[in-house]
Amino acid sequence: MLKSGIEDFIHYIQVERGLSDNTLKSYRRDLGQYMSFVDQKIHKKNWADVERQDIVRFLYDLKDHGKSSATIARIISSIRSFHQFLMREQMVNQDPSIHIETPKRERKLPDILSAQDVETLLTLQADSPLRIRNKAMLEVMYATGLRVSELISLKVSDLHLTMGFVRCYGKGSKERIVPLGDVAKEAVEKYLQDARGQLTRRKQDRNALFVNQHGRPLSRQGFWKILKAAARESGIKKEITPHTLRHSFATHLLENGADLRSVQEMLGHSDISTTQIYTHVNRTRLKDIYQSYHPRA
Repeated sequence: MLKSGIEDFIHYIQVERGLSDNTLKSYRRDLGQYMSFVDQKIHKKNWADVERQDIVRFLYDLKDHGKSSATIARIISSIRSFHQFLMREQMVNQDPSIHIETPKRERKLPDILSAQDVETLLTLQADSPLRIRNKAMLEVMYATGLRVSELISLKVSDLHLTMGFVRCYGKGSKERIVPLGDVAKEAVEKYLQDARGQLTRRKQDRNALFVNQHGRPLSRQGFWKILKAAARESGIKKEITPHTLRHSFATHLLENGADLRSVQEMLGHSDISTTQIYTHVNRTRLKDIYQSYHPRA
């Protein structure tokens, strides 16, 4: 009963709500941990027997194993959605998660690059098809703030170079339009003219924009390696992830006067409170600059 309930729920959110593969994996992982605890530690074989204190015990177990408050909050959200589904489908008579409190999230400020670091990172020698592709990818990521999953999912048909924008599909397959910018536009045009045709010679992929050396769509791991290599080559010592460029995109826009709503739309955040963390980054950076340069700081 335990496993079948979760499989029914995953099928529901996949078919009825159309959630992305990454979101489905996250739900499956969270609920898999929950099910293992209920089965092995509490020894209950039916979701109808699970009580509020069982969930509380599970959350304390997560905390004891060093899980962050953000992770625990996400898992609580997964558990709530799951139990609501069981109630709706009349598989159980009560929802034990209804009065479970969500821990306060730690407001961890994202790592960003300075404008100078970005400039250094993007000054790549584009002297081969792969390096032309790498430069185009990095330029697009910084110019648009796309998530890495969105970047590698881009199709050639998503480009509107004449108009200067790109179309992408974010979480929940929500479509959004993001301006591209002249520098990124030129880098993509060079990639399409001088590199992509050579990379797709063995395997003609008419759809994927960014492909690997075998002509197949690039993977997340592939982009991660490209970014690490570019940072190493540029002499940047700071730890860089694909999200670092996304964070830098948002912070630099706000620093230069962009309004929060526009940045929210470009990032594809459904809730503006998610975008507001970048205003905290701005204030922190201003304080650091003041402390460093004001004679009476």
